[in-house]
Amino acid sequence: MPVLAGPPDGAKMPDWVRFLGHFHPVVLHLPIGVLVLILLQELGAIFFRRLNEPRRAALFPAFFLAASAVLAVLAGFLLYHGGGFENNPTAERHLWGGLAFAVLAVLTCLARAWTAEPTSNPAIYRLLLFVSAGVMGFASHDGASLTHGETYLTDHAPDPLRKLLGLPAKKAPANQTAAKPVGDRLAYAEVVAPILELRCVSCHKEGKSKGGVKMDSYENLMKGSKGGPVLVSGDSAKSHMIGLISLPEDDPDHMPPRGVPQMTAGELLVLKWWIDKGADGTKTVKDLGPTPEVSVALEKVGPAPAPAVVSGGAPQPSPAPAAPAAAGPDAALKAAVDALTKEFPGAVAFESQQSSAVTLNAASLRGTLDDAAFAKLAPVLPHVVTADLSATKLTDQAVAALASAKNLRLIRLAETQVTDASIETLLKIPTLESVNLYGTKVTDAGAVKLAGLPNLKRLYLWQTAVTPAAIGTLKEKLPKCEIVTGT
Repeated sequence: MPVLAGPPDGAKMPDWVRFLGHFHPVVLHLPIGVLVLILLQELGAIFFRRLNEPRRAALFPAFFLAASAVLAVLAGFLLYHGGGFENNPTAERHLWGGLAFAVLAVLTCLARAWTAEPTSNPAIYRLLLFVSAGVMGFASHDGASLTHGETYLTDHAPDPLRKLLGLPAKKAPANQTAAKPVGDRLAYAEVVAPILELRCVSCHKEGKSKGGVKMDSYENLMKGSKGGPVLVSGDSAKSHMIGLISLPEDDPDHMPPRGVPQMTAGELLVLKWWIDKGADGTKTVKDLGPTPEVSVALEKVGPAPAPAVVSGGAPQPSPAPAAPAAAGPDAALKAAVDALTKEFPGAVAFESQQSSAVTLNAASLRGTLDDAAFAKLAPVLPHVVTADLSATKLTDQAVAALASAKNLRLIRLAETQVTDASIETLLKIPTLESVNLYGTKVTDAGAVKLAGLPNLKRLYLWQTAVTPAAIGTLKEKLPKCEIVTGT
């Protein structure tokens, strides 16, 4: 199969490949469990003669082992070609190991059938069985490395065992970092790196670099992937990693993925600040000059100060530093958001507690939010940074009101009644990075004008009247913009 399919290219794979491939983690435990059962049976038969029952009784487990192994390797093959494992030697080795195990499992089943009679010599069958177990062990180790990283099994090994395995001793706890005032901490090593370690490194490190991105060191972070850098020093708005983190959590491209602990608003604010200040790897927090809002966030995401120790007594808590005033929303904006929250539950919210940026999510209003109702949102539109208006009853009239949303980064108008007229409004918002027009009435005449958005990174034109010729024109004018057409 690998020879016929060639190297993986997730961009060319249809969704059904990814869908079926994601069943690989569900199925792969079946052959592992069955193989362990058969091994225990055979060891019992070898060392305890009274357990050596007629071997035909064990034929079905051998058949189930072969069938489940083939099913698991097929799902794994689809997962491998679904994207995310390009140029990953561990993934390629795991693929070949899984294929070898499936072939051996089938041969083991055939050998079991040929030696089903009690008088038959089980030597070949047992040899294939133990070889299958060995190959499965190597393949499983590579699979675990892909999921958890190369050092997952040894991360918390005690020092005597680490010495026996030739591993370096564990690092002592960084008490000195905890004792430092926030301003004296190294911005990358003692603030940014711990955030990445907590939220990102489990999937982006040596041995498990999803998307070809590693974030386990400053050098790897700055290197990015083969597709380009993941951050732009001095401009968080143009940094791909910030764009993915800032996507709504239900977006399939949102990072970290759903189901794992998410980055807090304060952590995201600190990352943006660090990138905007040049993403330096050696300067301290004080050197980079945090704003009052960032200082508040740093107090929450950084390590807590170590307790002061009084000579001859128990540790005493250090006095809490005076937090600078946060530059958050003013009273009028808070009142407007509170009022709209009551009228549109779950649709209007601040991006963070210390931020005056507002997010709109009309998921609970789909099919009911119309132009008249949308007009009530006018007081907060200048502060809106993301707006998901998909599947609502909005038309070009409502979109025209978004001209005041000068900070808007993402807008979703999928499956609404908007037309080319709305494009004129969007062109007045140069901060836009993502525009979703899926299932709308937009045509070539409007779509080609989107080339006038200088910061556009992603554009959805699936199931619209936009032709391939117009899309080709857009790709020429927006070479760094990903245009999703569903083909």
